[in-house]
Amino acid sequence: MANAPGPFTVNHRCIDCGTCWQFDPQHFAPTGSRSQVIRQPEGAVESRQALLALQACPVAAIGTTAELRQQTPIDGFPALVTRHAAGDVYYCGWASRRSFGASSWLVVRPEGNVLIDSPRWSAPLARRISALGGLQTMVLTHRDDVADHQRWAKAFGCSRWIHQADADAAPGAEHQVSGLTAVALDGPMQLIPCPGHTAGSMAVLLGESRQVLFSGDHLWWRPAQAVVVASERYCWWDFQEQLRSVERLQELDVAWLLPGHGHAHSFAPGEWRSALGQTLVFNRRSPCC
Repeated sequence: MANAPGPFTVNHRCIDCGTCWQFDPQHFAPTGSRSQVIRQPEGAVESRQALLALQACPVAAIGTTAELRQQTPIDGFPALVTRHAAGDVYYCGWASRRSFGASSWLVVRPEGNVLIDSPRWSAPLARRISALGGLQTMVLTHRDDVADHQRWAKAFGCSRWIHQADADAAPGAEHQVSGLTAVALDGPMQLIPCPGHTAGSMAVLLGESRQVLFSGDHLWWRPAQAVVVASERYCWWDFQEQLRSVERLQELDVAWLLPGHGHAHSFAPGEWRSALGQTLVFNRRSPCC
């Protein structure tokens, strides 16, 4: 499939990480081996969104004209996703090739801001985070998405959490979670071990009701089938253990699922449990996703 005619293009450098179409599905889409421009933006608002997708791309695979590049917002990231009683949630953009374009998230909250997984280092992003109150804590959900964690930790003097089973990926991390016991951070935030995708995969839960779940690579939303995906194809450790981890999340009251890879999704009250039930039934009948 070719790019739609116009000033924005995706070139051969694309690694098919999904960063552009997860952030801007109006203009970008996967085509099998790499992403493509499916529709050119119209007007200033749409151009801004496409320019931010260009900025977020971890491999500079999106091109446009010099004139449009000059219009790239310097304050576009972090981009607000949702406001929650326990904190405002932002998408950080500036994806890293070292994390295969994984999403990272910023939670701005009274108890101190939390960065969930690491974007690539960006001075403009760091200035924006500073303006929002800096960073108190960084949580690394698993070994794949640590990216430039050391530089972010040094810049902000924030402490880092990672699970003991994945700790060799971030040997300087100040705190380690062990086993399957959830760890409560200050305020309504928990670190929930979800082994499976990797031995040390964790999810981060924000809030006491109508919660936000940052799932790393443990779960994501697939809009075409309207299902929550736990993927055996992209499981690097133990898929049966991953399904047991999915079971333990069924009792939550999730309003937002924000993954490291794949689509985010919001859930109406009561939908989360039935969605995970469907995920478990499907994978036990025909594990292959």
